[in-house]
Amino acid sequence: MKFKLILRIFILLFIILFLFILSPNTSLGAYPKLITTLNSAFTKIESWIINISTPAAAVAVGSGILMKKFSFGDEEKIRTGKRLITGSLFSYAFILCIDLILSTINALLG
Repeated sequence: MKFKLILRIFILLFIILFLFILSPNTSLGAYPKLITTLNSAFTKIESWIINISTPAAAVAVGSGILMKKFSFGDEEKIRTGKRLITGSLFSYAFILCIDLILSTINALLG
């Protein structure tokens, strides 16, 4: 009794395996449409972030330099200007490093 049940399950699994893997209409190597859409969306978002962060970092560094230049000896404004410059440069470097890491992962996977 048990042997017949195991045999039936084995035959059923073999038929299912045959239908899914050996079927000529099955494309096992293609990307699904959702994955392709998500990859292109993430690529667009990444390019938008890079395009927005470059002028934002330039404006932040410029305002920090102007804040230091026109502080007229006020130590608090000088420190704030230095923090603004260093923070914006570190943030921009972080965004560029993430872009480099994502490009490396994409090259390794693709």
